[in-house]
Formats: sequence, structure tokens, C-alpha cells
Amino acid sequence: MKESPEYSTLAHIYDTVMDDVDYESWANFIDEVIQVNHHDPITIMELACGTGSIALSLDELMCYDIMATDKSPHMIEIARHKKRNQMANVDFRVMDFLSIKPDKKFDAVISTFDSVNYLHDPKQVVQMLEEVQKLLTPESIFVFDFTTPRNSIQSIQYLNNEEGYAPDNYRFYRKSKYDPRDQIHYNTFTIEKLAEDEETVLEKFQEVHKQRIYTLAEMLDIIDETEYTVLAKYDGFDLVDADNSSLRITMVLQCPTIQ
Repeated sequence: MKESPEYSTLAHIYDTVMDDVDYESWANFIDEVIQVNHHDPITIMELACGTGSIALSLDELMCYDIMATDKSPHMIEIARHKKRNQMANVDFRVMDFLSIKPDKKFDAVISTFDSVNYLHDPKQVVQMLEEVQKLLTPESIFVFDFTTPRNSIQSIQYLNNEEGYAPDNYRFYRKSKYDPRDQIHYNTFTIEKLAEDEETVLEKFQEVHKQRIYTLAEMLDIIDETEYTVLAKYDGFDLVDADNSSLRITMVLQCPTIQ
């Protein structure tokens, strides 16, 4: 069995694994967050966009100029394919949010589906925040979400032992576990490329995904090390204030000291 880098082989099955996610509703929530916290948002940069579902859903609102980026060229390739099929107007690019090379500023920078949890060290989160500053004006906002230990404890009940089939003759299995001591959530995917008979295994891959799970207090402490101001912290997909019982928290930050 071959070991695969994160989001390489998984890119082929990602949209199937995420099939139960209501991207349209999620995009509507992000749109609401942006509109509430910025007086005239037009340009958006998405970080860690995956296969582009959020960006493509936001594009359907026909009110934003969107650039969407991801570290994985495999994910961006699929996003561009979806863009062509939908005749969308999103600029998809390969980019690591720990090493941003901007060529313009944006009214809003967003990152969804707990991509920040892939940063295992608080220093990496600070680095990401500092990199995002390159994309912002004093009026810009940075919107990102993260999941909490409560979410991991609940989610392993339905994520563990997940299995299924994906287009192009792929079959996958997922093992999910959470280590509360180290606050690390593990998702291990075994991915098989099948022959036309859909039984014979031609290739077998394994991808291990590790996420550091932060509490609200920990994330606020990290942000406090930077120049950002917290404009809002939302619980789940509602514009209500997050607290220690929140499963997913969406942060809205601003950095008015940027020149």
C-alpha cells in the first residue's frame, strides 16, 4: 500500500466524502457574515478552497469577484474542471496559505471547513494570520472557522468506519479517532483504485490526516499575539456569539494597523 501526501489521492474521492455537506447553505452563511461585517465587499480570496465548492456557490450569488486557492494542485485541478462545467467565474490558483505571494488586496479573505485545524502548532496559526495580512486593507476582514474538542468527540461516532464508492472506480474506507490528551483528530483513508469489474484492486493508497483541535480560549489567545481585532465569533452557522459549548466557531478578524 502506497502512502499518499494529504489531499493527493483523496482529491479523487473528496466530493463523494463530502457529499452530505450543504455547500449552498454554507456559502449563504459566509455571504451573510461578510455582508454584516464589511460595508461594501466585492473582492474575496478563499484559502484552502479544496475542490472549490464554497467558491463556486458564492459565485452563483453574482456579487463577488472571487479568487480561490489551495495548497494541493490535485484539488485545484478538480476545482477548475468543476468551474468549466458550471461556466463559473472563479480564479482558481495553487497557493500555500503559510507562504502567500499576493498581487492584490481583498475586501474579505475566507477559509472554511476547519482548514486552520491542519495547523498543528499555535505558531503556525500566528504565521498564517501574519501571511493573510498581506492580502488585507484596514477595512478588510478575515473569516475562518475551526472545530473544537466537543465537535471531535461527537463526530467520531459517524465518521469512524465510513466506507463508500466514488466515480472513476474508487473505493474508500475511513478510520477516525480523537486523542483528547494531545487534541489531535486523526482521519485515516484507505483508497483503492479498482478495475472495470469494480472488485479487482489495481492500486491501494493510504492518506493520514491530522488536525489539531483548538478550544475557543486557545484560539483567542493565539489571535491576541497578533495585531488583529476580533469583530465577531459565531457559533455554528448562526450569527450568535460562540462560547465554550460551540462545536464549530467562525471568527471574523480585522487588522486596522495595516498600511
